[in-house]
Amino acid sequence: MPVRDQAESVASPSERTAGGAPAGNAMPAAGATGEVFRTFLKLGLTSFGGPIAHLGYYHDELVRRRRWIDEAGYADLVALSQFLPGPASSQTGFALGLLRGGLRGALAAWLAFTLPSALLLLAFAYGAAAFSGPLGAGVLHGLKLVAVAVVAQAVWGMARSLAPDRERASIALGAVLVVVFLGGSPGQVGAILLGALAGLALCRGGPASTVGHLAFPVSRRAGAVALALFAAFLLLPPVLAGLTGAQAIALFDAFYRSGALVFGGGHVVLPLLRAEVVDPGWVGADAFLAGYGAAQAVPGPLFTFAAYLGAVMGPEPNGVAGAAIALVAIFLPGLLLMYGALPFWDVLRARPNAQAAMRGANAAVVGILGAALYDPVWTSAVLGPRDFALALAGFVLLTVWKAPSWVVVLLGAVGGVFLTAA
Repeated sequence: MPVRDQAESVASPSERTAGGAPAGNAMPAAGATGEVFRTFLKLGLTSFGGPIAHLGYYHDELVRRRRWIDEAGYADLVALSQFLPGPASSQTGFALGLLRGGLRGALAAWLAFTLPSALLLLAFAYGAAAFSGPLGAGVLHGLKLVAVAVVAQAVWGMARSLAPDRERASIALGAVLVVVFLGGSPGQVGAILLGALAGLALCRGGPASTVGHLAFPVSRRAGAVALALFAAFLLLPPVLAGLTGAQAIALFDAFYRSGALVFGGGHVVLPLLRAEVVDPGWVGADAFLAGYGAAQAVPGPLFTFAAYLGAVMGPEPNGVAGAAIALVAIFLPGLLLMYGALPFWDVLRARPNAQAAMRGANAAVVGILGAALYDPVWTSAVLGPRDFALALAGFVLLTVWKAPSWVVVLLGAVGGVFLTAA
């Protein structure tokens, strides 16, 4: 029988637990890893539109068509990915691959979903060096203006969903003040921590989490090991980098720390990465924003922006080696947290304190991204009224006309050429 039908026959929806996992001790189907890789490669090649859109693609392909998990289980899984720091769509895909094919299936899902956009951005990194004439300068300027529109759209959407009341709006404002006055990574980390503490005091009145059960092939011991590894990779690399002076370790540390602190979606990685690679002079501010604009034109997770940064940075390792280190480092904390949290999620999400702290932290994320919208995105891209008009046009296309992001990228690049020539 076809691969899809054979795989689906292993655990029908009626044989699954409430969380959507195969009942009892059913093992993944023979060849499940290959099936997972092919399925997520298709998604990685076609999933435009950011993490929320990716979750919709997953639902259509894996819940409705392939029935790897039921509706309630998928909703629980999405809730967990949004609760944890890291790239929500990649974490959800990793968990779905884990459900279908065990740990090898999880790694296959991540690799297949990530590789297309990572390779495209790596190619852009090598091609961007050739953009030295007026045409190339115009394209790069247009991409920076696209970044203004995209980040403004993200701030607008996140503010409506994560800071809809006066308590959380105040937390977001406080986060802006913390970031502005402290600056860099300390300001961003401090804003998230203070937001979580403020959430404990102000955000206890939210709706209770849905009741359900997630059953995945991860023991509590394996989950605890993954959480211990997450902490070890967070604490040890900065010490080792300081002792050895090895740039490869410093590179891993910068991207791992950025991936470990991203709450609220892929766009929030922008200010974190800027503090790690632009402030120390590894990547120029113009190259940083041009790559971020280009990242909007490719399918798959926005975190693959790390591949571009790892390739273009000045100190070695850079190129393919730098891209590989940066890419693995930025995704690793989110995947370790997802694997580690799965056995404990049912207990954790029932705690009101955890829910309140996360509401506050998510509101702080809105403030962090709002501060980044001004500096560096706006200040380095909008240099005059014509730039403002083009950035505003991109924002309207994204928010009102619901234009695909790749269309806005193409129009922004063409517009940047005309602005440079005018």
